[in-house]
Amino acid sequence: MKNLKPLFLIAVVALFSSCNSVRVASDYDQSADFTNYKTFAFFKPGIDKAEISDLDKKRILRAIENEMLAKGFVKSEDPSMLVSIFTTAQQRVDVYNNYGWGWGSWGPWGPWGGGFGNTVSRTTEGTLYIDLIDASKKELVWQGQGTGYLARDVERKQERISEIVGEIMQEYPPKQMASN
Repeated sequence: MKNLKPLFLIAVVALFSSCNSVRVASDYDQSADFTNYKTFAFFKPGIDKAEISDLDKKRILRAIENEMLAKGFVKSEDPSMLVSIFTTAQQRVDVYNNYGWGWGSWGPWGPWGGGFGNTVSRTTEGTLYIDLIDASKKELVWQGQGTGYLARDVERKQERISEIVGEIMQEYPPKQMASN
């Protein structure tokens, strides 16, 4: 039975580390010349449509602005690129069957065996889309998306949002364009 403790600890660590990961993807217009984009502004009509709280919008926009500035962009009243966001969220319910091996029962198998029942876990998984739009053509030139679990704790929200935005923005500029 002692050999099972390390396996259980590995499973718990894997479960908690998977909750922190962000799955990212991006797509872009291959005809766009990304070296021409030096300035940005937020696209208010698009941002207003995002169905999240105004506080979370502020957190997301603050994180995006920090990332854009770190990449050398300048915020401008006459931008070459507009930034918009879109979000989706879904509730995820996981049911874990504790049949056979569990913590609870002191039976003939000791403290490990005989644990019966289900554990239900509910989490919210969100997807953030960041759209970069050519300001003169009003055409989407790059889109990044990140999917991950959302923080419930108010103190952790900005940290988690910054983490998600940072992971998404690592995809910009497109890898094929980064070497030019």
